[in-house]
Amino acid sequence: MDLLGKSREELRRLSVDLGEPAYRGDQIYRALYAERNFELAAISNLPAAFRQRLTQRAAITLPQVKQRYLSQDGSVRYLLGLAGGVDGNGKAQKPASVEAVFMPSENRQTICISTQAGCAVDCRFCMTAQLGLIRNLTPGEILAQVLLPLTEHSLTLTPQTNVVLMGQGEPLLNYDNVMSAMRILLDQSGIGLAPKHVTLSTSGIVPGIEKLAKEPLRPKLAISLNASNDAQRDVLMPVNRKYPLGKLLAACRSFPRGSREYITFEYVLLGGVNDTREDARRVARLLADLGRVKVNLIPWNPGSLPYREPARESIETFHKVLLEKGVPAFTRYSRGRDVMAACGQLSLVDANRDPSLTVIA
Repeated sequence: MDLLGKSREELRRLSVDLGEPAYRGDQIYRALYAERNFELAAISNLPAAFRQRLTQRAAITLPQVKQRYLSQDGSVRYLLGLAGGVDGNGKAQKPASVEAVFMPSENRQTICISTQAGCAVDCRFCMTAQLGLIRNLTPGEILAQVLLPLTEHSLTLTPQTNVVLMGQGEPLLNYDNVMSAMRILLDQSGIGLAPKHVTLSTSGIVPGIEKLAKEPLRPKLAISLNASNDAQRDVLMPVNRKYPLGKLLAACRSFPRGSREYITFEYVLLGGVNDTREDARRVARLLADLGRVKVNLIPWNPGSLPYREPARESIETFHKVLLEKGVPAFTRYSRGRDVMAACGQLSLVDANRDPSLTVIA
C-alpha cells in the first residue's frame, strides 16, 4: 500500500487495522503532508514496533526524477517517472512519465502539475495532445508533483505557493482522483494551501464543472476557451462538439463564486487563426453576462505544430478591445519556453531529443 495520497480517514483506519489507536493515522497524515517526511522510519512520534509493522504493509512512494531542466528564467521542468503496480482501488497501473514545472518569482512560487499522463482531449495547438491518453494519475502521484519541488526548494521558498492544474491531462476527466488530492492540498492540517491559490483548468467538460460547483471545498476554476465561436472552437478543440459554447457558458454562469472570486478564461492566441479584432469583440460578447470573469491572453508557445506566434500588434489590439468592452484582461507570457516547460509544450521532450535543453542534476 502506498501511503502518499491517502486521506486522514484512510490512515486512521489503517492504524486501527494494525492494532493502534486511530490518532496514529493523524500523526502519519501530518508527517506526510505538513512536515513532508517521506521516510517511515523517520516518523519518530510513532512507536518503533508500529513503524516496523507499517513498513511491512505500506510504503511512501515518490516519483523518480528522470531529469530536471533549468530555464533561463529560473523555472525548472521536472520529467518524472511513475511506477506501475496496483492503485488503492485495486486497478492495475502501468509505468508512465509526466511533467511538472516549478516557477519561482520574487513574492511567490507557482507549481504547474499534471493530472493525467498524456491527454485525450486532442486540442490541436497543444503538444501534449500528441501523446494521447496514457493513464490517469492517482491522488498520490498528483500530490507528489507539489511535495517534491517544495521539498527540493525548501531553503528558498517564499510564504505563498500557487498550484495550477494546467500540466498534462484534463483534470475533470480524472475527477475522483483529482478531488481526493485537492482535499489534502487544501486541508489546513494537510498541505495547507488556500483555495484562492489553487486553480483547476479545464477544456470545458460540462458535467465535471457542474459537479465541481457542488464541492464544499474546491480550487478556482479556469476555462481554456481559445476560440470566439463554435465553428472555430470545433476545429481547435474537438471537445467543443460534445460541449459547445452555449452549454459551457451556461455551466459557468451558474458556477458559484465567492465575493472576490473570478472565473478565468484562458485564450491561447494563434497567429492568423484566432487573434483578430473581430475575435476579441466576439469573446467580449460571449462573456458579457457571466458576472465576475477575467481573461488571460497567452501567446502561443512554439512547438512542432503547424501554428505560429501572434504578432505583438495583434496581442496588444486583442487586449485593448477586451478592456474597452469592460472585460478584465491580462497578457501572460509563459515561462520556461526554452526548456519546453511553457503552456502547451509539455510532451516529454528530453535531452536525447533536444540536446539544447539545459539539464541540472
